Amino acid sequence: MKKMIRNLCALLVASAAVALPVTGSAQEAWPAKPVHMILPFPPGGVTDLLARALGEKLGARLGQPVVVENKAGAGTILASDYVARAPADGYTVLFAASSLGTAPLLYDKVSYDAIKSFAPVSLVASVVHVLEVNPALPVKSVKELIAYAKAHPDKLNYASTGAGTSTHLEGELFKSMAGVEMRHIPYKGSGPALTDLVGGQVTVMIDALGSSGPFIRDGKLRALAVTTARRSAAVPELPTVAESGLPGYEAMPWLGLVAPAGTPKAVVDRLHREVVKVLADPDLRERLKGWGLDPIGNSPDEFAAFIAEDVKKWERVIREAQIKLN
Repeated sequence: MKKMIRNLCALLVASAAVALPVTGSAQEAWPAKPVHMILPFPPGGVTDLLARALGEKLGARLGQPVVVENKAGAGTILASDYVARAPADGYTVLFAASSLGTAPLLYDKVSYDAIKSFAPVSLVASVVHVLEVNPALPVKSVKELIAYAKAHPDKLNYASTGAGTSTHLEGELFKSMAGVEMRHIPYKGSGPALTDLVGGQVTVMIDALGSSGPFIRDGKLRALAVTTARRSAAVPELPTVAESGLPGYEAMPWLGLVAPAGTPKAVVDRLHREVVKVLADPDLRERLKGWGLDPIGNSPDEFAAFIAEDVKKWERVIREAQIKLN
């Protein structure tokens, strides 16, 4: 009888030992089904192009399709809230933009927290923004623009792609740091704003290179500088705002991948590794350059720290400029 019990115990121990690796491999089998990448913008446009290019290459590496779903609306809040509430299993991720951090500062009724509600995966790319003017304005550098604005305090206005957008906030940051006055003229997107900038109805604008590039190349607009801390590979001839007349100025609109808070670290790390490998692809890097984007691909911890600093920065700008949207 004792021998039978010993044999039974040995069998149970052996069964448990065999079962452990099976459980581990089941956890490591992610993804076992398609991953849904939620995009807070409508189809078309540079962000959509990047999301789909990234999704296609990421899916090939993961062995499961990455399905891009457009959920535009409410200043990107709709998509962000959807992902914040999604199961934290790695099968729903958000292709987020800078507005992930600024929307809760601008709108009263936002249920997610930019820092606490998400698990950062990787900062994918920065959007190259250019400070540009109508060619009739007699300035050819940031330093000259600041001097002109101080000499003509009631003459300049600047266009944005809408109240509370990154182009609006970047304009307010410029005004504050330069100590100049420029009247804000919000538009519904780059198209109508660029039309009026070319036509001379507005004089200054900060806009994405992807939309402004054709006008700059045709001489219909004059680009003064890029807003980032370093020059962009997409337009290396353009200085930064900081080196061209306003030291310390930096504004980097970004695109990145985040998952719902609580997503297993192993899943986040796997996603990060694959995103970095995808961003190293020469073909994709060249396409990003053509779209006016600079690839990044940092770690989850670095991305988390970046988001926290970005929120602090724009919180100050929004508070000082008294910007509130409802």
